[in-house]
This record gives sequence, structure tokens and C-alpha cells, in this order.
Amino acid sequence: MSIRHLLAAATPATAHVLAQPDPVSAYALTAGRLWSLVAALLGLAGAVVGGLALARSTGRIGTGNGRRGAVVALAAGLAGAVAGGLVVAAADGGPGTGYGIVGGYLALAVGLIAMALAGLALARSRRAG
Repeated sequence: MSIRHLLAAATPATAHVLAQPDPVSAYALTAGRLWSLVAALLGLAGAVVGGLALARSTGRIGTGNGRRGAVVALAAGLAGAVAGGLVVAAADGGPGTGYGIVGGYLALAVGLIAMALAGLALARSRRAG
């Protein structure tokens, strides 16, 4: 039983959101594409904040230790990666079908990068502090 069928069995509203029309335009914003876009933006925000926190922890920007930014980046990266993973797990088709699988994989990658940057920033802020 696929993840999509389990989600559809859990709530009827989920089944309605995940139901895709057969002919999907390449430019149509479907539910899967929207969720993958949100997940990718969360991961991107986490990567940017993680990069800034890493720069602060090395003393290149500002005077702070970057610990708070690293925690924010870790949370945003984790949220982006989890949401991207859910989009990929719920997708029934491949690229171009409207399920947002390409954006889901992108969100997974960017979320993992954000978490790695946040981990480096946390490790450096512990050594410095």
C-alpha cells in the first residue's frame, strides 16, 4: 500500500487535495507543486540563515556567535527536508505529472544542506564559546 493511499484512507480531505486531474499543464500550480515550493523555500531560508550563522561563528560578520541563527537554520532545514520527503512519498508520477516530485527532491537536498551548515555553525560556536 503506497503512502498516498494511506494518507487518503486517513482523511477524506487529504484524498481530495492529493487527487490530480489526468491532463496537467506544465505551468499549472497543483497542490503537490505548491507544497514542494513551500518546502524548497523553507530549506532555502534555512541555508541562507545557516550560512550567515556559520560566517558569524567564524567571526567574519558581526560580533555574535551565530548560535541562535544556527538553531533557526536547523529547524527550517529540517522542516523543508521533511516536507519535501512527504511530497516525494505522496507522488504517484514522475517529473511533469503535477505531483511536485522534482521540487520535493530539491527541497530534500536544500534542507539537508541547511542542516549541515547549521551543524557546522553550532560546532564552531561551541568551540568559540
